[in-house]
Amino acid sequence: MNFSSKLLEQAVAEMSLLPGVGKRTALRLVLHLLKQPLAQTEQFTKALLDLRSNIKLCKNCHNISDTEVCDICANPNRVREIVCVVEDIRDVMAIENTSQYRGLYHVLGGKISPMDGIGPSQLNIRSLIEKVKEGEIQEIIFALSSTLEGDTTNFYIFKQLEGVEVKTSTIARGISVGDELEYADEVTLGRSITNRVPFESSLRS
Repeated sequence: MNFSSKLLEQAVAEMSLLPGVGKRTALRLVLHLLKQPLAQTEQFTKALLDLRSNIKLCKNCHNISDTEVCDICANPNRVREIVCVVEDIRDVMAIENTSQYRGLYHVLGGKISPMDGIGPSQLNIRSLIEKVKEGEIQEIIFALSSTLEGDTTNFYIFKQLEGVEVKTSTIARGISVGDELEYADEVTLGRSITNRVPFESSLRS
């Protein structure tokens, strides 16, 4: 791809680093930005800088937040005895959109994947185990994607909780095996949360 401007080439190169954005899409996005009023582009740039500089992770659940404690954890109307374990913020958003779940969350920040060099120590698993051992939590819902990595992560956490008095369940397999949670439609995902099953049952299926 030949560019008439080094500045344009540099902007396209940076934009194409975004996931799912190739060079042609990046060029289209950059040209779109060039057509906008300067003030709008500056506002866009400021929003990204503010996000990168000021975003926090909730000290309770590791969800992305503007404050030390996210809005979900700070909400007194949430059911604090139930914790839904998810991979990342996109899964929190997907489940919240169903309006079927009123408990809290725990964001792992990924899944165990030896092929990618991701082990338990790279994830927010230890804080989950410690939280459960405090005794307030009565149920853990495993809501990771139904992939090999997701199932491996669920099983690892399940084994770490052996001997601890807590109910473990997993979302019903209305989510197809191999599907990522964030792509499930809201009705299917909502039913999967509502019709969750004991985790031990999922091991036998």
